[in-house]
Amino acid sequence: MAKYNVFDCSIIELDKHHEDRRGNLTVVENGKTLPFDVKRVYYLYDIPGGEGRGAHAHKELEQLIVAASGSFTVTLDDGDCKRSFLLNRPYQGLYVKPGLWRDLVDFSSGAVAMVLASEVYRKEDYIRDYNEFIEFRKQL
Repeated sequence: MAKYNVFDCSIIELDKHHEDRRGNLTVVENGKTLPFDVKRVYYLYDIPGGEGRGAHAHKELEQLIVAASGSFTVTLDDGDCKRSFLLNRPYQGLYVKPGLWRDLVDFSSGAVAMVLASEVYRKEDYIRDYNEFIEFRKQL
C-alpha cells in the first residue's frame, strides 16, 4: 500500500447541472466522477453542537466527504502533518486517501455529511486508536 500524506487529498468539484431558479442537481457516477467506484454511501446528521465525528483512519478505504447541507470542518492527519478543509458546498467533496486519520468537527445546525466510500463496511479496515494509527504509519 502507498503511504499517502495530507497533501495527496484534495477538493473535487462535482458536476452541477440545472443551475436555475428551480434549484441545482449534482451528479456522481462510477467510472466518471471519482477516482474509485462507490460501494457504500452513508450520511451523518443531527450532530449536536460541539460534538465531533470520525476520529479514525482506514487502512484501505477511499472516501469522498460532501457537505450535502450546512458546513463542517474535516481535519486530516498523516502522523507528521495536519490539514483542515472547510466543507460548505454540496457540489464539492473532499477526496480522502487511505491511511489518514480524520476528524469531522464544527458542524453547523442542520448539517448533513454524506460519505461515498470505495468499499463496504469492514471492521478490520478501521483504526480507532490514535497510537495504533501512528504505529500503522511507521510500518508503511
